[in-house]
Amino acid sequence: MEKEENILGTEKIGKLLMKFSIPCIISLLVSSLYNIVDQIFIGWGVGYLGNGATNVVFPLTMIGLSFALMFGDGASAFLSLKLGEKKKEDAAKGIGNGIMLSLLFSIVYTILTLIFLPKLLRLFGSTDNLQELAKSYGYIIVCGFPFYMIGQTLNSMIRADGSPKFAMTSMLTGAILNTILDPIFIFIFKWGVQGAAAATVIAQIITFLLNIFYIKKFKSIELTKDSFKLNGAFVKKLSLLGISSFITQMSIVFVMAAENNLLGKYGAESKYGSEIPITVLGIVMKINQILNSIIIGIAAGAQPIIGYNYGARKFDRVKETIKRVLGLSVIISTIAFILFQTIPDKLIAIFGSGNELYMEFACITFRTYLMLCIVNGVQIPSGIIFQAIGKSTKSAILSLSRQIILLIPGMIIFGALWGVTGVLYAGPVADGIAFILSVTLLFLEMKKINNTPKKEKEEREYVMPKELSSNHFVITIAREYGSGGRYLGKMLAKELGVNVYDKEFVAKLAEETGFSEEYITENEQKLNNLDILGKEYYSGLNNSDELFIKESEFIKNMAEKESCVIVGRCADFILKDRTDVVKVFVYSDMEGKKARAQKFYGLDAKQAEKEINKINKLRANHYKYYTDKEWKDFSNYDICINSDSLGIENAVELIKNLVIFNEVKNKVGV
Repeated sequence: MEKEENILGTEKIGKLLMKFSIPCIISLLVSSLYNIVDQIFIGWGVGYLGNGATNVVFPLTMIGLSFALMFGDGASAFLSLKLGEKKKEDAAKGIGNGIMLSLLFSIVYTILTLIFLPKLLRLFGSTDNLQELAKSYGYIIVCGFPFYMIGQTLNSMIRADGSPKFAMTSMLTGAILNTILDPIFIFIFKWGVQGAAAATVIAQIITFLLNIFYIKKFKSIELTKDSFKLNGAFVKKLSLLGISSFITQMSIVFVMAAENNLLGKYGAESKYGSEIPITVLGIVMKINQILNSIIIGIAAGAQPIIGYNYGARKFDRVKETIKRVLGLSVIISTIAFILFQTIPDKLIAIFGSGNELYMEFACITFRTYLMLCIVNGVQIPSGIIFQAIGKSTKSAILSLSRQIILLIPGMIIFGALWGVTGVLYAGPVADGIAFILSVTLLFLEMKKINNTPKKEKEEREYVMPKELSSNHFVITIAREYGSGGRYLGKMLAKELGVNVYDKEFVAKLAEETGFSEEYITENEQKLNNLDILGKEYYSGLNNSDELFIKESEFIKNMAEKESCVIVGRCADFILKDRTDVVKVFVYSDMEGKKARAQKFYGLDAKQAEKEINKINKLRANHYKYYTDKEWKDFSNYDICINSDSLGIENAVELIKNLVIFNEVKNKVGV
């Protein structure tokens, strides 16, 4: 691990981008091409109505993928967190629960979809002319959902287990097989859309079988029968960890449903009819997804490079990486823009022929809907850049604003004003506004980086343990902001002659991770709702997770080596299995907290109350997220102290007596 961190901070940026971005690009392209191949062969073998039928079925596949990724990505993050806590058995149960959830949901989802398929197809924009083809394709595709969903869930887990090549190979094998079987079933066997569906399902089964085979080969854990027993706490945690992946995929479902219905409605009022707009825009979006896959791959590969160097305060390397990412992305988006504007007829022809109106609308769609695709070279990477530097809230806003906040309302409003072409114009309007938002936030962040002074590493003198007691003990202190808990911890440590660990965590983490002390202070123990939703939008653990894992290791090491006082950082939960720990929670009334905030932090009364509520909410979110417990639940602690009522000095004496009592209790085995 240390070697990789040194590389991130020292190796040439170009070489690092090649190393990390190329695998991401390949993986994303394989996934995109998987969806496109069917439409190419259907277009030539069945016609554009066949492609229209697949477009109204596709949202059903995306719903299945949403659940698969929620369980897969959630279990993958859980695996990493539990391995960081050295809890391999819990990690294995997380993976087992994720697989079982995917299995159960896929079966239920398949049964419900088969029952209600005709109505669901209408919901996603199917017309009378598309309905029979869509049902022929859909019934077969839906039968493959269990294999598809479990295969995708396992794919995420396999990557998290440190085998990304195996995960990519299983996907690539399925994609290649699908490409081989499509022309055989469509052109030789004359099965039409049913042949394309059968080819897809067979390919999904092969990917599923390869990934199932991997279950016995997990490197970091050993799965047993007990691992697959569903546990309510694990199910809840996996769902929370994977919710952002679910929301991201479901946003695409909502967009496709809105587009299909609006295009069908306003297309029927135009010379193009309903089917041509639905078919064409579906194809155009899939072609555009190839562009987006390359851009996301470049930026996602740069994420660890940016994150490490930002934390290490190597801002020149951060800026160089961002410039390269944006430069490469803009080049790709510019090439795509030129192709979309100059040869749209050639691009649509890849998917089969159509009548004159079909070709006319295809050219209009490419040139209108993707008019500002060139700005995707900035807008898409910006979300990933903010994710990399720990600004998950901004990342989530940028990632979801274009799809949900801008595009769908734009299609509804412009469609009502200008009909079917108005729906298309919503695309560039959403792209343009999202671009302006991205550039503004990115410019302000870069300005902040440029104005951040470099700070030399400070030498610290650590207090050597001088326990007054011959017995080992650890005191953990959770505290409300402004309650005096930090001061209590310092006084307690001084009285007992032991070290207090609070800001010392920051210095230690800076040494081990390469993140700067300022960066750690800014990002640790703080988690808001948008951070949770945006934390896994692209891949892997975010920096808050990495910090929690490192802090957990440090807390356990300190508790093992010496008697000490540990302030905050979920230490009571991390050390819950030790018998020599006294867990304290410090609180006070609002007036007392405000008085301390005004005295020690220089805030006025109004600012103080606002800051107190904000920090306490962030601490509660952080505690809940990593422990599944409520921060202010007094049952989590051995003693809860109102610092205003008792006073800090009296609180110190009370806790000292409690430490002595705990030692006696452990000796006699009470």
